[in-house]
Amino acid sequence: MSDERNTRREPEHVGDERATLTSVLQWQRDTLRMKCAGLTDEQLRRRAVAPSGLSLLGLVRHVAEVERGWFRNVVNGEDVRGYYPKNEAGEWTEFHVEDADPAEAFGIWEETCARSRAIVEAAPSLDVTGHYGDQAYSLRYVLAHMIEEYARHNGHADLLREAIDGVTGE
Repeated sequence: MSDERNTRREPEHVGDERATLTSVLQWQRDTLRMKCAGLTDEQLRRRAVAPSGLSLLGLVRHVAEVERGWFRNVVNGEDVRGYYPKNEAGEWTEFHVEDADPAEAFGIWEETCARSRAIVEAAPSLDVTGHYGDQAYSLRYVLAHMIEEYARHNGHADLLREAIDGVTGE
């Protein structure tokens, strides 16, 4: 993956609610990309913090699934199945990256993020409501939840990256 460490877009510091939420979410997406920049395929697959099975590539695959689930299935009412389905043991497979292709994973994530952005842009307001089972969720909630999801995993990514090659930073 090419070195794209400085490609984060500064979030809106003064803006309406939609601009603020979407720009902070994009900042979090860009942060994950930055944490993965400049690494080899092997380094992206590396489970660098024992005994955890987390890897940077697994995190990228995971957030692609989370984006798909919340934006396409919940907000947009689609029924899009997972990119990385459960295995025979019933375990989600996005974190099983031994033979995973990083270029494919990043492509899926980028395309999924683009679809998510399009869904948000097309929504008439943040009050648009989707459902997961019987539970209703507003687009506002989904955006806030996605910021939290990325922020938590970016903390993991920071530790993984430091263990791989010593790179630290925001």
